[in-house]
Amino acid sequence: MKFTGSHILSIGQFERADIDHIFRVADFMAPFAHRKRVTRVLDGAILGSMFFEPSTRTRVSFGSAFNLLGGDVRETIGFESSAIAKGESLYDTARVLSGYSDVIVMRHPQEGSVSEFAEASRVPVINGGDGANEHPSQALLDLYTIKKELRHHGRELDNLRIALIGDLKYGRTVHSLCKLLTLYKNVSVTLISPQELQMPGEIVEQMRVAGHTVVESDLMEGSIGHVDIAYSTRIQEERFATKDEANLYRGRYRLNQAIYTRFCEPNTVIMHPLPRDSREGANELDNDLNDNPNLAIFRQADNGVLVRMALFALILDVEDQVDKYASDVNWYTGSRF
Repeated sequence: MKFTGSHILSIGQFERADIDHIFRVADFMAPFAHRKRVTRVLDGAILGSMFFEPSTRTRVSFGSAFNLLGGDVRETIGFESSAIAKGESLYDTARVLSGYSDVIVMRHPQEGSVSEFAEASRVPVINGGDGANEHPSQALLDLYTIKKELRHHGRELDNLRIALIGDLKYGRTVHSLCKLLTLYKNVSVTLISPQELQMPGEIVEQMRVAGHTVVESDLMEGSIGHVDIAYSTRIQEERFATKDEANLYRGRYRLNQAIYTRFCEPNTVIMHPLPRDSREGANELDNDLNDNPNLAIFRQADNGVLVRMALFALILDVEDQVDKYASDVNWYTGSRF
């Protein structure tokens, strides 16, 4: 695809060569994300960060990525702090806010809302999650993480074996990831969920049409024995009519160290888009996994900055200028990476 000036709204925009390109640029961003170097390539540029649903990682990750490239961030958080609360349409909001920004990241609870906003925007828009529909940048960082984790074991994305566990009906992260996996060869996908929260049928069909093996199950322990990646998700409480309805499924699939040791292969990588629900009765990934070297959830979160830096650099056409505006870091950076 042509990245310069483009919206990033859906995984369906990408071909495999596009993903390879994004990942090459993400690799290049590592010294900047890891505070080894600093660049001001986007000095003077403004990111409009518009999040109408609660968010920590995605919102801060996008903001940090833009700051690390030298740009500034202006945030709108929640409906109550925007003119939408006064009845303003998405069209009017887009026309106004795109006049104040060079690129916009938007999250909204309604499916299709970000695309509607993008149609009226005068600058590129990145989908930060639209209802239960898609979360393209999360899928990209997930796949980037899978690629890096598999590389340590001499494996590639082709022939991947992955289990997706939990709320697959409302989990937009797994929706986008499954669509992305159709670009690769001979992937084995195990979908583990309650029957009521199964992956949407059209996404299952897309994977099968791509030639992948797809198995659906409501039992976790017997289904995670031969996978490279065990990808857990939380119950998407905000998508249910009531909290009591969500509670019917909370804690159904709890992965802890004992279950991991008994059922998983020694090198199975554990992933989760975060936040993991650590409340009593949920705890889909137990804290006793925190010392497991195959727990990749925090590496996964770190990778989000790399991928989002890459997207900004590509969309704003500065990927070849990053070094030109770079210098060494002159503050204490610790040993976080």
